[in-house]
Amino acid sequence: MSTARIEVRLRELAQLFNSLDPSPFIDRDLDADAEEFIVSWARELPHHGGLELLIHVAVPPEPERAAGVEEAVRHYFASRAAIKQRELRLLFRRGRASLVIGLAFLAVCFGLGVLLRPVLPAGWHEFVELGLHIVGWVAMWRPLEIYLYDWWPVRSDLRLYRRLARMPVRLQGAAH
Repeated sequence: MSTARIEVRLRELAQLFNSLDPSPFIDRDLDADAEEFIVSWARELPHHGGLELLIHVAVPPEPERAAGVEEAVRHYFASRAAIKQRELRLLFRRGRASLVIGLAFLAVCFGLGVLLRPVLPAGWHEFVELGLHIVGWVAMWRPLEIYLYDWWPVRSDLRLYRRLARMPVRLQGAAH
């Protein structure tokens, strides 16, 4: 199995992390531009095989900070994966609720069509019944959209973040 490399070039290691984040180094968020760069490259690489992040820094970082980079990057992407996992779970929960509501509304529409059939004049009952059927099926649009289309991109992002959370991270200074 081959390993695909993502390379990032920085002046100093601090550019990799969000400078406004007051969290300890291990819990710091990546800089938005750095994250976008890493994620966009990872999306372009083959989905099979491993990933590796090679960070070229012009100014070598302090040894204790350099030692914690891999853990900080992995922790960041693991937390993004956890967020995507929750997002997927909430999407499916919303899908189940929408499905129950949609099916109940569809049943009401079909039942109302049957109930109105003897009350309405000839010709009109078919028109009203067909209209109720259409409205009932339109109510099913959102649950079908969730279960057929909406979850795929979230699951794809979840898989990508999990891959990024497992990748080795190496630093390479100007002397190398």
